[in-house]
Amino acid sequence: MSLPQLLIVLKGRWLSVMLVLTVVVACVVSVSLLLPRKYTATAAVVLDVKSPDPIAGMVLPGMTVSGYMATQVDVLQSERVALRAIDALQLDRKGGLRERWQLETEGKGDFRTWLAEVVLSRLEAKPARDSNVIAVAYTAQDPAFAATMVNALVSAYIDTSIDLRVEPAKQYTSFFDERAKQLRESLEQAQAKLSAYQKQNGIIATDERLDVENSRLAELSTQLVALQAVAEESRTRQGQTGANSDRMQEVLSSPLISGMTAELSRQEARLNEIQSRLGEQHPDVLQLRASIEQMRARIASETRRVTGSVTVNNNVNQTRVAQLRASLEEQRAKVLRLRGQRDEAAVLLRDVENAQRTYDAIFARVNQTSLESQNTQTNVSVLKRATPPVSPSSPKLTLNAAVAVVLGLLLGLGTAFVRELMDKRLRSDEDVMLGLKQPLLGVLPVRPRASILGHSRARLVKSRILGALPRPAK
Repeated sequence: MSLPQLLIVLKGRWLSVMLVLTVVVACVVSVSLLLPRKYTATAAVVLDVKSPDPIAGMVLPGMTVSGYMATQVDVLQSERVALRAIDALQLDRKGGLRERWQLETEGKGDFRTWLAEVVLSRLEAKPARDSNVIAVAYTAQDPAFAATMVNALVSAYIDTSIDLRVEPAKQYTSFFDERAKQLRESLEQAQAKLSAYQKQNGIIATDERLDVENSRLAELSTQLVALQAVAEESRTRQGQTGANSDRMQEVLSSPLISGMTAELSRQEARLNEIQSRLGEQHPDVLQLRASIEQMRARIASETRRVTGSVTVNNNVNQTRVAQLRASLEEQRAKVLRLRGQRDEAAVLLRDVENAQRTYDAIFARVNQTSLESQNTQTNVSVLKRATPPVSPSSPKLTLNAAVAVVLGLLLGLGTAFVRELMDKRLRSDEDVMLGLKQPLLGVLPVRPRASILGHSRARLVKSRILGALPRPAK
C-alpha cells in the first residue's frame, strides 16, 4: 500500500481512529484520576573512600574496590537497616499493620520481617554514576511519612555501617585480649626462668666475667708458651751435663770454677817445673801433686754442683710447665663453662625478647581494636535530608495522557487498517483497475455537496454507470 492509498484509507476511516483514540485517552485519564496519589521523598548520602581511616592511619583497601558502592547499596536495602528504621519510628506498634499482615499471610511467618519487606518494597537506592553519592527515595501516600521514613532509613543505614565496623572490632578485641593474657603469662615465665638461671650461675646483666676469664686464659697461654721454651732450653742443658759438663755455659761462667781452674793450671805448670828439677819422689813434688788432685776434686765437685743446679732448674721448669698447663686447662674449662652459661642465658634472653615482641605486637592490636570497637565515626555523610514533597510522583497525569495519545493513535491506526482489510472498498482509480481488473472508462468530477438532493442524484448516477459495467470473470 502506497502513501497516497494510506492517506485515503485514513481519510475514510478517521472516525474509527478518533473513536479509539478518545476511548484510550479517556480510560487512561480516568484511571490516573482514580488512582491514589503517591509521593516520593528523596535523600542523598555521600561516601568518603579517599580519606585515611583515623585509627588505622591509611586508606582501607576495601573502600577502593569497584564493588564497594554496590555493597553499600545492598546494605542500605538490607532487612537489618529496615528493622532499625522500623524500631526508630515504632511502626510495628501502629494499629492496622498487624491486621493487614494477618489478612495477607494468614499469620504465617514473622510480622517484623513482613513489615521490613513492605518497607523495602517502597525503597529505592541508586548510586550516582562516576561518583560516591547514593540517592535514596521512598514512596508513600503521605508526603510527610515518606520524608520521615527515608530520613529514618538513612539514619539507620549510617548506624548500621558503624555497627558493621564496630562488631568485628569487638570480636577481635576479645580475641586479642585473651591472647595478650596468655602471652603475658608466657613472658613472665620466660623472665622468671632467665632470672633464676642468672641467679643460679651468678650472671648479671652487665657480666664481665667472661671477658676477664678470656684475658686470663690468653695470659696463661702466653706464659705457657714462654715457659715451655725455657723448660726446653733447661732440658737441653741438662742433657749436656753428662759428657760435656765442663763446657756448659753455667760452668764456664762460674767465677769459682774459673778461679780454681786457673789455680789448677798454675799448680800444674809449677809441678812440671819442680818435677823436672827435683824428680818424681821429692816431697814438694808429691805435696804439689796432692794439692793438684785436691784442686781437681774441688773443681769436679763444684762442676757437679753447678750442673746439679741445672737439673734442679730443669725440674722446676718442667714442674712449672705442668702446673701452668693444668691451670690453662682448668681456665679453658672454666671459660667454656662460662660460655655455655652465657649461651644458655642468651637463649633464655632471646626467648624473653621474642615473648616481649610478640606481646607488644598483640598489645598494640588490642589497643587498636579497642579503639575501633569504640568508634562512633563513619565515612558516610548525609548530603541531603528528605523534606515532604509538594507534588505527587504518581500518577503522572501529563505523562500518562501523552502515552495514552500515542497508544490511542497506534490502536486507532491498527483498528482502521483491520476494518479496511475486512471491508475492502474502492477509494481511488487504482483500486478500480486493480480490484475489478477492468479498464477505467472515465472519472466523474467531484462536486461540492450543495444539498441532500444533489448528493442523492450523484450517487444514483454513479451506481447506474458502475452497474452497467460487465462483471469480472470469477
